[in-house]
Amino acid sequence: MNFQEAFEKKTWRTAMDWVYKAKKKSKGEVERYKARLVAKGYSQRADIDYDEIFAPVARLETVRLIISLAAQNKWKIHQIDVKSAFLNGVLDEEVYIEQPQGYEVKGEKEKVLKLKKALYGLKQAPRAWNARIDKYFQDKNFIKCPYEHTLYIKAQGGDILIVCLYVDDLIFTGNNPTMFEEFKKEMTKEFEMTDIGLMTYYLDIEVKQEDYGILITQEGYAKEVLKKFKMDDANLVSTPMECGIKLSKHEEGETVDPSLFKSLVGSLRYLTCMRPDILYAVGVLVGYSDSDWGGDVDDRKSTSGFVFYIGNTAFTWMSQKQPIVTLSTCEAEYVEATSCVCHAIWLRNLLKELSLPQKEPTKIFVDNKSAIALAKNPVFHD
Repeated sequence: MNFQEAFEKKTWRTAMDWVYKAKKKSKGEVERYKARLVAKGYSQRADIDYDEIFAPVARLETVRLIISLAAQNKWKIHQIDVKSAFLNGVLDEEVYIEQPQGYEVKGEKEKVLKLKKALYGLKQAPRAWNARIDKYFQDKNFIKCPYEHTLYIKAQGGDILIVCLYVDDLIFTGNNPTMFEEFKKEMTKEFEMTDIGLMTYYLDIEVKQEDYGILITQEGYAKEVLKKFKMDDANLVSTPMECGIKLSKHEEGETVDPSLFKSLVGSLRYLTCMRPDILYAVGVLVGYSDSDWGGDVDDRKSTSGFVFYIGNTAFTWMSQKQPIVTLSTCEAEYVEATSCVCHAIWLRNLLKELSLPQKEPTKIFVDNKSAIALAKNPVFHD
């Protein structure tokens, strides 16, 4: 089929390109060089070239929760990687592509190729892959967690296998190593896999599994961020910012590159997934302030923040500016407590799906007496 025929059939067609990448280890060493044929999906138009593209990925809270549970139960966490995962996705649409460079048919360059499966770069490729792997897990009698759509659980008697999916990286843990081997054997039959062994490096998180516990850091990622923004020679400080400082917009100040600033803030925000101690300072960079009432001097909004522990391990936390302007410290604390309770309900439901139900009520500590009194008063619950 040529381009004109593809156009008349109202099927999507796109150009191709080769992308070269060096895959690195946790310390920055090059593991291998990769060449991948990629579709130029940036030219696609919503509702014309594709419909649904959303594909869920695991929340970092879920990843930390699995690590915490494994550490407390002395389980080992293993990791496998699906090679060229998106190429396994089956397309619902009829898609045509240009002949890729180096593979043109002489005398027929005007013709296009029909895709049977997804390619990297296509907008719908992540969803196609997720649909494929989701169907595989459910066919193998895994139960998909309704509170985390990339978390799958298989229970057999008193044994349990927990699998967490982040695109093409899978981590799994449980109390029976025999189930690990069976799982890897079955996955290898269906997909081309790389057995990484014990989880050591995942989403820029370095993991050390020892007999006494599991240690997680982002040392390599932190060094990359410092180098990227030319801060690798900066002096060390005991605290990341001055305590109690109030920042505001300075309209007359020197303008900054918005792309660079957003990249800096985004890099630091990801660093907070393992560093709750710098969460406050990083939050100020995006307009957050202290957790007191009306802390933002520009829009007078307050900040909600919470942290949850399992045992003595903090595994999920949040610091975020509230979407509304509260009129008192009582209201600000009540809004914050509401967000905290909503997260607690989600965590309890998630743990129940993992066969670890919380039998006792979850205690939420609030340091504002007026907010506590308000919560106890049924008249003012609206």
